[in-house]
Amino acid sequence: MTDLALEKTAAAAPHRASPALLGIGALLIVAYGVLPLVASEYLFDAILTPFLALALAGLGLNILTGYAGQVSLGSSAFMAVGAYAAYNLALRLPGVPFLVDILLAGLVAAAVGLLFGLPSLRLRGFYLAVSTLAAQFFVQWVFNKVGWFSNNSPSGIVTVPPLSVAGLPLDSSAGRYLFALGVVTAVTLAVWRLVESPTGRALVALRDHETAARVIGIPVLRVKLLAFAVSSFIIGVAGVLWAFAYLRTVEPAGFNLDRSFQILFIVIIGGLASLRGAFLGAALIVVFPLLLSRLGEALLGGLFDSGVLEMSQRIVLGLLIVTFLIAEPAGLAALLDRLWNRAWNWISGRFRRTG
Repeated sequence: MTDLALEKTAAAAPHRASPALLGIGALLIVAYGVLPLVASEYLFDAILTPFLALALAGLGLNILTGYAGQVSLGSSAFMAVGAYAAYNLALRLPGVPFLVDILLAGLVAAAVGLLFGLPSLRLRGFYLAVSTLAAQFFVQWVFNKVGWFSNNSPSGIVTVPPLSVAGLPLDSSAGRYLFALGVVTAVTLAVWRLVESPTGRALVALRDHETAARVIGIPVLRVKLLAFAVSSFIIGVAGVLWAFAYLRTVEPAGFNLDRSFQILFIVIIGGLASLRGAFLGAALIVVFPLLLSRLGEALLGGLFDSGVLEMSQRIVLGLLIVTFLIAEPAGLAALLDRLWNRAWNWISGRFRRTG
């Protein structure tokens, strides 16, 4: 590349970054300043709060699968570990601030993820996916069989304590949403710093070619375990949000195998190795069943019951995943980038012609 081309690239970079930064700023203003004032309880409880928890879980899995190239089918297990850890910390250590409970719960999930990440030192691809699937079944079995984790509740379902931070009650719908939004914002910023750092580049090198990464001096085994630990930490924190901000209960059924596949679908649909992709995929996963339900009721009326809705959701979601894998493997993030570039080029061309 010539010096002139480098100068043009450097001059164009700030102009390319500014629309993205403006868009993020606008979204944050709406999320923090507008929605808490105008949104209904239904919007908070049924859409926004589960969207934030699932987006954070998708962000955690994207670290492992999108950036490091390690397949995992046990994300829901690490969500459960985080949720049960936070519940027991809040129950048995009542004097500890809840934000500290969340941090400790994430560390517990990271430790469990590190344990189940050990097979990645020897296994790859399908075999690694099966080993992470074993984590899903094992963790769910432990929480079902060991009553201590659920405070010996006969049903295995426990109600979480009301949310509060520094004495400020956050148990309303808007309060739980703002709490989840604050946690997701902080974790997303930390993940962005991670993927832009040398550690993030080491993860990408591991994904692209493990042997080449080893040749250039990247500690492959350490990076793999780091990916499992960081991913499990983030997913564990997402599990805390799922239980405390959305479900308001802790139960094994809330963290079943379907949840693991749901998080995997978020990453595939949204886009691998894309921070925006986790949020785009989670938005589709959360909103899609609601839209499908309204459309089914409008077209079929009483024939469109919950069983038909669930079956239709699985069929359409499967078709969407196959379509994205064939037509746009990079997911919604790449699709929106392409649409934005076309719109920007069209607008720029119109301005040049009129100027």
